Amino acid sequence: MLWLMLILPILLLILGFPFFIVLLSTATLAIVWFTSVPPTAVLQTMFGSIGNFALLAVPFFIFAGELMARGGMARRLVAVVIALFGGFRGSTPITTVGAATLYGAISGSTAATVAALGPMFYPQLRKAGYNEKFSLGVITCTGFIDNIIPPSIAMILYCAAAEESVIKLFAAGIVPGLVLALIMSLYIYAYARWNNVHDSRPFRWGALAVALKEGVWAVGAPVLIFGGLYGGVFSPTEAAGAACVYVAFVTMAIYREIGWRDFWDVSVRSMYLTAQIFLIVAVAGVFSWLLTTSGVARSAVGAIEHLQLQPWLVMLAINIFLLVVGCFIDTASAILVLTPLLLPIAVAAGVDPIHFGIIVTVNLSIGTFTPPFGVNIFVAQSIFKVPLSSIYSGLVPFIGVTILGLMIITYVPGLSLWLVRLIG
Repeated sequence: MLWLMLILPILLLILGFPFFIVLLSTATLAIVWFTSVPPTAVLQTMFGSIGNFALLAVPFFIFAGELMARGGMARRLVAVVIALFGGFRGSTPITTVGAATLYGAISGSTAATVAALGPMFYPQLRKAGYNEKFSLGVITCTGFIDNIIPPSIAMILYCAAAEESVIKLFAAGIVPGLVLALIMSLYIYAYARWNNVHDSRPFRWGALAVALKEGVWAVGAPVLIFGGLYGGVFSPTEAAGAACVYVAFVTMAIYREIGWRDFWDVSVRSMYLTAQIFLIVAVAGVFSWLLTTSGVARSAVGAIEHLQLQPWLVMLAINIFLLVVGCFIDTASAILVLTPLLLPIAVAAGVDPIHFGIIVTVNLSIGTFTPPFGVNIFVAQSIFKVPLSSIYSGLVPFIGVTILGLMIITYVPGLSLWLVRLIG
């Protein structure tokens, strides 16, 4: 059975089949040919996979993010960030990183961030004196922070697969997300100095006051989510629902940039995106169940233990493996399929499951802008109509910088766990 589960997915991917078809057909054939389990177990497992209460937060956060992008809240959040940064080298691309980080406190989707922020910042980057490759690299890369800054759909999926606390993983993601943003900002500052780009703007309290006045309702969305979550008022699902109500009220009643027709369009798009994710969750649940019940995960742990590797080498091997996987498979699918396989190995190496969730999320988020199939690359290409080669070359230094951040997060577990311990 093992050869079927290894060879058939690769063959189907080469032939261009959608990933959910790859997983479903492989798992179904393995169950029918190699087990005595009735085929009805496939359907039962699929429905059971999407019956996790934590997954209810996914459509709410998608809907809130789509409403923010359409209703002007995202634009006002960006204006606040732009007003905050100024007076130093690299302020324009650093503002891009800051805007993506703040936008991640609502969106949770890397592609949505690139689509929302790209048209705003690319002209500013070019006007400030940055070349095309660097500008495209900044825009395409920064969206990955959305998967790490909570609330994160990737983290919710990991918790569903690993049966861990969503609130704890959200808390664990805050510091690593800020660390990655800081490392990227330091590289940008060094790049601006090295290339003698003068794009600093004087900081003005008046401009910040105007931006805050215009964007106070927009800033209230992440305050509501984080305050409710860590104040013990909301569960993650309840926080997502409250965010939807709040964002709908602000965009329709206060900013009045969303009408009922727009509201319907956003609802349809959110439903479509939710269906895509839940379909992957359902079929990945079957594949993961088969990996577990067939003993593949147990065998993998035994093989690693037999090698008697040092824990740091085990984690290095897992990091390399996930970085390669992220180049070819979308984040949701990879998390759902690989978590049951890799989590026991990480735990055997002494890694905390919450810390491992951050490692997995960062790894696969880097894959969203890594050639050849990073989703952010194709979003950027469709927006700016530039050759893929220009985007690829602009991404190379950012891939290196973010992998450096990944290594720091992997081998300094306190960055991920100190807030978790603080909240108990």
